[in-house]
Amino acid sequence: MLAVLYNLSVHALLGLGRIYALFNNKAASFFKGRRKLLKTMQQEMSDISNPIAWFHCASLGEFEQARPVLEAFRQKNPSFKVLLTFFSPSGYEIRKNYEKADFTYYLPTDTASNARKFINICQPSIAFFVKYEFWYNMVRELKRQRVPLIGFSMIFRAESVF
Repeated sequence: MLAVLYNLSVHALLGLGRIYALFNNKAASFFKGRRKLLKTMQQEMSDISNPIAWFHCASLGEFEQARPVLEAFRQKNPSFKVLLTFFSPSGYEIRKNYEKADFTYYLPTDTASNARKFINICQPSIAFFVKYEFWYNMVRELKRQRVPLIGFSMIFRAESVF
């Protein structure tokens, strides 16, 4: 039941967000950056034979927390390609050309369909989420495909749903 409510909420917020984007540049960037995202990823990642390590950060602050982990992982696992995703336009715009990432994209919105398509395209061997980035459909799809998920710089409280 919670999954149904979550998915309905995601779709409702997307609809409201599209209206808000007509009046707000940051919201407009959020939607513009995701337009044709999965198609672009499919084209750019289709010939990759190396394993993929996926690092997801909400924004620039989370990226700065992830950077030492990403760089250490890359150094110890040179055969891996690194996929870096951001939720926020501010993080993406500043770090879209980060030299230690092989691919940098926005995270698609967290619908079940997008999660399935995204994971099928990038086929991560391992995923790293930073701080508070719990995306239900992405996590569920990673679990379904048996992709290990590591969360770091996270704070869990007793009253939290997690």
